[in-house]
Amino acid sequence: MKRKISWICAVAVGVSTLSPMMTSAAPSHPAPNVPAVAPATDPVATPAPQQAESLTPTTPTAGNVVGQVMPGLPGANAPVVATDSPSRDVKLTFAQIAPPPGSMVLRGINPDGGVEFGVRSDEVVSKAVLNLEYTPSPSLLPVQSQLKVYLNDELMGVLPVTKEQLGKKTLAQVPINPLFISDFNRVRLEFVGHYRDVCENPASSTLWLDIGRSSSLEMTYQSLPLKNDLSHFPVPFFDPRDNRALTLPMVFAGAPDIAQQQAAAIIASWFGSRAGWRGQTFPVSYNSLPDRNAIVFATNDKRPDFLRDAPAVKGPTISMINHPGNPYVKLLIVMGRDDKDLLQAAKGIAQGNVLFRGDSVTVDEVKPLLARQPYDAPNWVRTDRPVTFGELKTYEEQLQSTGLEPSSINVSLNLPPDLYLLRSTGIDMNLNYRYTAPLTKDSSRMDISLNNQFLQYFNLTSNQDTNRLLLRLPVLQGLLDSKTDVSIPALKLGAVNQLRFDFQYMNPMPGGSIDNCVTFQQVPNRVVIGDDSTIDFSKYYHFIAMPDLRAFANAGFPFSRMADLSQTVIVTPTQPTPAQVGTLLNTLGTIGAQTGFPAINMQLTSDASQLQGKDADIMIIGSIPQPLKNDEKIDLLVNATQSWVKTPLRQSPFMASEEDAADRKADTKTAVSSDGPMAAVISFQSPFNDQRSVVALLADSPRGYELLNNAMNDSGKRAAIFGSVTVIRESGVNGLRVGDVYYVGHLPWFERIWYALANHPVLLAILAAVSVVLLAWVLWRLLRIISRRRLDSDHE
Repeated sequence: MKRKISWICAVAVGVSTLSPMMTSAAPSHPAPNVPAVAPATDPVATPAPQQAESLTPTTPTAGNVVGQVMPGLPGANAPVVATDSPSRDVKLTFAQIAPPPGSMVLRGINPDGGVEFGVRSDEVVSKAVLNLEYTPSPSLLPVQSQLKVYLNDELMGVLPVTKEQLGKKTLAQVPINPLFISDFNRVRLEFVGHYRDVCENPASSTLWLDIGRSSSLEMTYQSLPLKNDLSHFPVPFFDPRDNRALTLPMVFAGAPDIAQQQAAAIIASWFGSRAGWRGQTFPVSYNSLPDRNAIVFATNDKRPDFLRDAPAVKGPTISMINHPGNPYVKLLIVMGRDDKDLLQAAKGIAQGNVLFRGDSVTVDEVKPLLARQPYDAPNWVRTDRPVTFGELKTYEEQLQSTGLEPSSINVSLNLPPDLYLLRSTGIDMNLNYRYTAPLTKDSSRMDISLNNQFLQYFNLTSNQDTNRLLLRLPVLQGLLDSKTDVSIPALKLGAVNQLRFDFQYMNPMPGGSIDNCVTFQQVPNRVVIGDDSTIDFSKYYHFIAMPDLRAFANAGFPFSRMADLSQTVIVTPTQPTPAQVGTLLNTLGTIGAQTGFPAINMQLTSDASQLQGKDADIMIIGSIPQPLKNDEKIDLLVNATQSWVKTPLRQSPFMASEEDAADRKADTKTAVSSDGPMAAVISFQSPFNDQRSVVALLADSPRGYELLNNAMNDSGKRAAIFGSVTVIRESGVNGLRVGDVYYVGHLPWFERIWYALANHPVLLAILAAVSVVLLAWVLWRLLRIISRRRLDSDHE
């Protein structure tokens, strides 16, 4: 039967200017002007919702209807989409997709701004409208000043600045032609500003146009039917073009056993490593299918009801099928003869998916060739040798910038949280950079910042040697300013760091009077940080005071010390609930996103007796096993609706581990009973190995586990996790530092002495004084001996 095909057309009409709306209720706040196809709602009265998707489509208005194709105008050719295909309406606000803080100010010397968005490969955009909220400077010349809107460098519309709009909030709708929308898209806003007819200064403070955070891009996405072809895997289960957080349900026939949990955890950690900064959640259901792309685990003997009639498999098999109730939704079936096959299939997804093709594959063998080494996570900076900036790039043009005022060049540095930098004088960075030389000797310079803290600057020279050297690759900037080594203050480093380079140019601007005006043709500057620049973290030990839940929340430490979690044992309940399995998958997905590698070699168990004597870090999901219940080490225990907590004498999230040793002692124990949900993350030293740690993820209800997962996936809440105990409630996250301190890692004996003395300055001063006295005495004795020998020799 042929499917009915229709033309879905997008609006592409000219932009007209309407008269400003009048209001008597608020005369001191002029109503916004609306140079648009249709009047827009005043965002001051009804702010745009701050959510990823809005299910409310754009409301057509009188006049030119949004979505109507006007004769003779661009946009008459729209994508061909089946009329019965599912669609969704999405509203992306600038607060979500624009660079922080979401709003942008376009100026004379920085006239460009923009937002970026992607389109999934299983969807097509059939309609798109850009809703702009902007305020032009009162000093602009009307009509001569304009705002141009581009999509992927194709002009979509021009908004002239009228006299009525000057200094007032203005709303505008610009139709976007969906034919120009591709996988990755950029909406660019270009400000053409003028404040006088002649002798303008592009750097004038009167040249500006403010784009509000409530500006939005509204689009209608329509689903495309996809073939069951694994050659595109992980699409559609994860699409790198989709900037939203990954939500991928996992389906089991019933409460999964240990092997099934491990297979699901391996796949979740692999998807987490692909999702990265987006975030990820893995809802779990037993014997019920969600109405979205999902992964289903089954064996020949234990399978969900909808697979009852499926033929038995003869090995580890991975198949893509249509959802029984929706042909636009895909299911990934991970199936085997038994649990051992499931594990092999999961490892095949994590390590051999590049070979997938067709609608079904069988994983014959997964054989490890090399063992992972400590601290070799792909997302972490290497600590065994100097690393080049080229290795740190995440996209091709990251280390270069262009413009009258080039935008910042940023480099991310993710470090192991146990890197010992206490006595470091700085991290060595050999920097090679190239730039357009200033025309004259002036104050142009390059500023270097780390985590928004200024470090150092270098002058940009303009002599002839510079110009000649700039023609060579690479240009060693140290030959020009006699200094190439940059010392980074080590104490400013954390697990996640941002290194920023700002090139500040003093550009020549027009001058003189209107009768005698001096003008310049503005030429953009180009700056490059060389790929061969290096930074060296190989000279430092690994040593950290524990427990430290901040290291766990931000870097998955101590489990992420081995990227494949080969030195990790995870304890789960015998009959886990969906919420508990979901917590396991979400946690492993988060660690995978932090390391960039799947947890293929972790160990799972529900038998706590197997922990005895284990040389491994322990993660607990659900409840604390009896062998680990020690009131002196466990500071908070969640048991049904009852909880108790030890409160320290003094508490501060910024205290050092040794300095507040006395304050860590608990002076109060409080027990509370309540029906309200609560979750907790606790950490303490393993009773089986003094170099190992235990981290327990506890909750008292399904809602408690939801709070726990939300806190681990939210960067703001994750920043509040620290110390040895973190309590998570509806009101937020609270951390406590209570209990004993222990140390993980290795330091030479002399470093351990310095580490101990660093937190006791009085003792250090006494030892220094004693050392000086002893040294003076030794020198005095040595001089006496030399003097006696000389005198005895003369006497002879």
